Amino acid sequence: MKIFTAEQIRSWDQFTISHEPISSIQLMERASTVVTNWISEHCKVHRKAVLFCGNGNNGGDGLAVARMLYLKGFDVDVFVNDPKGKFSEDASVNLERLREISGISVRKFDEVEHYPLDDNTIIIDALFGTGLSRPLADGYKELVDWINKKDTIKISIDVPSGLSTDAFFDRDSVVLKANYTLSFQCWKRSFLHPETGRYTGKVIILNIGLSEEYHERTETDYWVTDDSFAESLFNPRNEFAHKGNYGKAIIIGGSYGKIGAAVLATKSVLKTGAGLTFTLAPQCGYEVLQTSCPEAIFIEGGQQLISDFNVDKENTIGIGPGLGTYEDTQTGLLKFLKDYQSPLVLDADALNIISEDQRNHQLIPEKSIITPHPKEFERLFGKTENSFKRLELAREKAKELGIYIVLKDHHTQIITPVGDVYYNLTGNAGLAKGGSGDILTGILTSLLAQGYSEKNTCIFGVWLHGKAADFAAEKHSKESMLPTDVIDELGNVFTELNNKVERSL
Repeated sequence: MKIFTAEQIRSWDQFTISHEPISSIQLMERASTVVTNWISEHCKVHRKAVLFCGNGNNGGDGLAVARMLYLKGFDVDVFVNDPKGKFSEDASVNLERLREISGISVRKFDEVEHYPLDDNTIIIDALFGTGLSRPLADGYKELVDWINKKDTIKISIDVPSGLSTDAFFDRDSVVLKANYTLSFQCWKRSFLHPETGRYTGKVIILNIGLSEEYHERTETDYWVTDDSFAESLFNPRNEFAHKGNYGKAIIIGGSYGKIGAAVLATKSVLKTGAGLTFTLAPQCGYEVLQTSCPEAIFIEGGQQLISDFNVDKENTIGIGPGLGTYEDTQTGLLKFLKDYQSPLVLDADALNIISEDQRNHQLIPEKSIITPHPKEFERLFGKTENSFKRLELAREKAKELGIYIVLKDHHTQIITPVGDVYYNLTGNAGLAKGGSGDILTGILTSLLAQGYSEKNTCIFGVWLHGKAADFAAEKHSKESMLPTDVIDELGNVFTELNNKVERSL
């Protein structure tokens, strides 16, 4: 699914209006009907709605929703800045329609201080939509502060008021903290970053019938990886295939006390379907690896740590889990990278070793995949003010080095060498445990070995990792799920994928 900027969304509305054709007020009515239907379906125990409406088209949506909810049996009150003030053309139409209903009171914002709220009331935010280009002014800041303090369900229409669609204002900005955001047609970038996404609550994308033609022909650098997109990348197994058809994957990792990281990565390679799996690790991990991963072939790379990176370079390699940053390991890894030209997967201590000297960046082979978490990224490329700036720096470095960057976060971002960004929608806070990144390294190495392109490896692999984590959280809870539980759920994700393929035949 494409992500559009606020300007592109405005153009999408106008394109729909001119090409459907449909009037702007009819489009507003259509959007408001979809919002109303969702609220009436999901808020059946709440019979009262209080709407806060701005003077623009987002406020117009709110005014229309107020009218429709009243007709569905809700008790409705509406607050605006000034009922006699200037509204957008379509908002004015809906305000006049609302005034025709005697059962709905339209009040001023300054009357809100003494307004009673109870547990059966929902607050609907329609103050500002995608057009907001600066932080809230003082009057609105106080209003939003008042709303945020109320212990009742809050639903924002399209975008929580005070939130930019495309950027991060500043840490002191006041933003309405919604429980649900009912957003039109596509995700917004601000929903997907930690500094801003915390205001949205659960995001529901509502289809309001904007032009498919515009969506198809309009270019963007930003995408979300939803289930349907990821599933389209899946390559089902050929019934007549043999192990040679699914590649050879080698995990290089582990050191004394950190063999578990190599085990997790190796198990993930195996469970993701590589034809042959090897683990290059120090001798101290031999018994652990052979016992826990008997399907994998052990290659000795040292005694207590890895110093010898001598592997078959025709195979697909993932380096980093539990590697350590010992002097002999650093020397061996950098020497290996100087002689290696094929794409590989680099994570954890492999990245920490590379980050010791910026000149080492040039040793990363083109089209390789690196998977830093925010701190590893900072050590590699420098500190940034926020995650929006970090992503822009990642785009610069992906282009400069010709690599894929998997920037791990709540919504992990995959950045391609041409600067395209794919935000992942699967995964949960249960992955905030040591070992989760080792699993992702194994998944990516396995998919790359099986012949997935580097781009599809990143997009599908990150989705697969998150989807297995969602299955694990459902069974064990986010608190109690373990990285090994995520590995165990990979088979269930593949079963679901294969069942969908069979149903589509």
